Amino acid sequence: MTISDVTLDPYNYDFHEDPYPYYQRLRDEAPLYHNAELGFWALSRHTDVHKGFRNSTTLSNKFGVSLDPASRGPHASKTMSFLAMDDPDHLRLRTLVSKGFTPRRIRELEPRVTEIAVEHLDSMLEIARDTGTVDYVDEFAGKLPMDVISELMGVPKADRAQVRAWADAVMHREDGVTDVPDSAIEASLNLVVYYQEMVGQRRKQATDDLTTALLEAEIDGDRLTDDEIIGFMFLMVIAGNETTTKLLANAAFWGHRNPGQLHPVYDDLDRIPLWVEETLRYDTSSQILARTVVGELELYDTVIPDGDVVLLLPGSAHRDERVFDNPDDFVIGREIGSKLLSFGSGAHFCLGAHLARMEARVALAELFKRIRGYEVDEANAVRVHSSNVRGFAHLPMSVKVR
Repeated sequence: MTISDVTLDPYNYDFHEDPYPYYQRLRDEAPLYHNAELGFWALSRHTDVHKGFRNSTTLSNKFGVSLDPASRGPHASKTMSFLAMDDPDHLRLRTLVSKGFTPRRIRELEPRVTEIAVEHLDSMLEIARDTGTVDYVDEFAGKLPMDVISELMGVPKADRAQVRAWADAVMHREDGVTDVPDSAIEASLNLVVYYQEMVGQRRKQATDDLTTALLEAEIDGDRLTDDEIIGFMFLMVIAGNETTTKLLANAAFWGHRNPGQLHPVYDDLDRIPLWVEETLRYDTSSQILARTVVGELELYDTVIPDGDVVLLLPGSAHRDERVFDNPDDFVIGREIGSKLLSFGSGAHFCLGAHLARMEARVALAELFKRIRGYEVDEANAVRVHSSNVRGFAHLPMSVKVR
C-alpha cells in the first residue's frame, strides 16, 4: 500500500506545523502506510483508527503508546501506568485506581479548579494591561492543568512551580531530537523521587487527597503498591497535564482564526463545551498513539507481522470526510458525539476525559467572563515539537479586558 511520495515522519518539523495535508494523502492514497526506515505502520481513516482502539488483543499496549525508542519497551508501565499494560494487568490496576479517581472526586474539585483558574487569569490579565501582550501558555494554559493535578494529588502550593518545571522538562524536545534527552530523564527521576517521598508521608499520615485515596484503594484485599501509585501519578503528570494545556491553547488559537464562530460564545457561555468538543475534533492534542501487533494483523490485503508497531492517528481520523461533513471547517456546535476519538475508545478509554473536559470548560468560561476579545500574535507563536502531541509552547496574544 506504500506510495513512495506519501510520507509520514512524526519527527518532521514541517509535519508539526501542519499535519493535515499529510493525513489527507495518507487517507486517500495509503490508508495502511508503512515507514520501513522508522519501523512503523500507520492507520489514518476514522473507521480503522476506531477499530484499532477497540482491538486491544491484537494491538497491544504493553510496550507503551509512544514511538520514541526510550519510551517503548517492557518498562513502559513504570511511567505510563496501566496505559502501557494489557488485560488482566490493565483491568486490575485501572479498577483499583478508579476507586480513588472517581467522578465524584472530580465534581468536588470544580470549585478549586475555578479558584486556581481565576488566580492565574488575574495575574495574566494584569500583565496584558501593563505590556499590551501576554503569553497565554506561559501565564495560563501551561499553569492551570499541572496545578489542578497537584491540587488533586495534594502537592503543597510551595512545591507546585518546581513540579510544573519538572513536568515540562520531561516533555521538552530540541530540534532534531527523536529520543528522550538526558534532561528529560533527569526531570523524570526528580519527579519519581518527589512522589516517592509524598507517598511515604501519606503512609505515615493520611490526608484528604487522591494520593491517600490511592493508598487506601482496595478490592478483596488487593491494594496498589507504591510503585503502582507513583506510576499512575506520573501518567497524570504526562498525559493529564500536557494534553489539557494543548487543548486550552488549541481552543484559543482556532477561536482566534474563526472569530465568527466565537461571537455566539461570548454571548452564551453555555456554548463553551461545544467549543471544547470541536477543538478536540479539529486539532486534538493527542495526534498519534502507538500499538504493538500480537500474532499478526491483516489489513488492506497486507499481513502486519507479530511485534511490528502500528500508529493510530486520531488527528487524521477527525478530518476524515467519510465521517464528517466539511471536516476542515472549524464549526462550533457540529454533531460529533461518539465519533470523537481524542480520548481513545474501548478498554483504554481515557480515565481523565471528564477531568479534561471540566478543566477546559471552567478555564475558558472564566476567561470569557473577563475579556470581550483577543488577538493571537501568530508570527510569534511557537509550536511544541513532539512525535505524538500537537499544540503550542508559546501563544502570545493581546486581550480586550471587559
